[in-house]
Amino acid sequence: IGKAMGHDGIGVRRRIGMGKMMTRLSDPITFEHGPAMRNRMMLAPLTNQQSHADGTLGDDEYDFLVARAQGGFGLTMTCAAHVQRTGQGFPGQLGAWSDDHLPGLTRLANGSRAAGSLSSVQLQHSGRRAKPDLTGVQVTAPFADPANDVRALTTAEVEQLIEEYVEAVMRMEKAGFDGVELHSAHGYMLCSFLDVANQRDDRYGGSLDNRCRALFEIRFGNIVADMEIMEQARARTGPDFQLGLRISPERYGIALAEARLLAERAMLSGLIDYLDLSLWDVTKVPVEEEWRDHELIDLFMDIPRGRTRLGVAGKINGAARAQMCLDRGADFVLIGRGAMLHADFARAALEDDGFCEVERPVPGAYLMGQRVGPIFVDYMRTAFKGFV
Repeated sequence: IGKAMGHDGIGVRRRIGMGKMMTRLSDPITFEHGPAMRNRMMLAPLTNQQSHADGTLGDDEYDFLVARAQGGFGLTMTCAAHVQRTGQGFPGQLGAWSDDHLPGLTRLANGSRAAGSLSSVQLQHSGRRAKPDLTGVQVTAPFADPANDVRALTTAEVEQLIEEYVEAVMRMEKAGFDGVELHSAHGYMLCSFLDVANQRDDRYGGSLDNRCRALFEIRFGNIVADMEIMEQARARTGPDFQLGLRISPERYGIALAEARLLAERAMLSGLIDYLDLSLWDVTKVPVEEEWRDHELIDLFMDIPRGRTRLGVAGKINGAARAQMCLDRGADFVLIGRGAMLHADFARAALEDDGFCEVERPVPGAYLMGQRVGPIFVDYMRTAFKGFV
């Protein structure tokens, strides 16, 4: 687990016996594309319901995100922004499917840049978790679920979805963001393609190769002719635009062994700048019995990653736990709950290695003082027991 993993040596060190050189939270980090990140902390994408019904950016969402950029995060990432109107999964969700969204998105990209932070939009389609009362149409997903009135996408619809993902990527570049992250975790559309239950009889289901195909078609570095989301996104954006990918390493029909293989393929593909592992808790043990003699984080630190950076998210509640993740081999960390509680979580962790998030529950007024709008406060009150 602790051996050197063949990185390029740009500020990233691995634990090597007693003579290890430590990566610190304050160390800048470079990527294959685009600018360097000023430190090792990204703002995790956070559902907050603070934008408008048509997907245009709301002032409270802008204020929340720019406050985190001002609070020291190296990269400030939006909530999941849906790439098709029919992909909406929650009220007030930021949209990425129309040029009508560009003015607000451009404002947000500029606000993050002015604060010294890189900016990224997480691109998503809710898939089987879409809400018909918001979209007005039947839910679609890679495979049908008649009990829940979910219809399987046709092959033509999959191809159209891929194109609209890529158009959304290009739209975010036009808006001035430094990059995007493709959300292929938590049971949403792209994650559902990876589900072992995806036994479509076309080229997008069945084998692991087919289930990965909507994201990318690659066999350990041998890129074949078909151009899917990641290949097209890379081909149709500039050399300074960053691409990230978020995956769930377990649950949602994903076997841990396949998740490890997917992570390796993605990181060695040369198509993404970073992989974001949503671990739920960076100290948890795997769900699958055969892997329970390891913590989940360690099962991904030994995977070859080429020049791709690897980040982890999950209950990183302060400076010590964030540093622990770097010591275990992660290149950066993503902060979610702590960033809800502290607009300046990143700066505080950099200034005090003993910093830890405030205990919960907290008053709604406290959160509003952290530039969390009233709609977001109400959402947290209902979605996170004991938070507010």
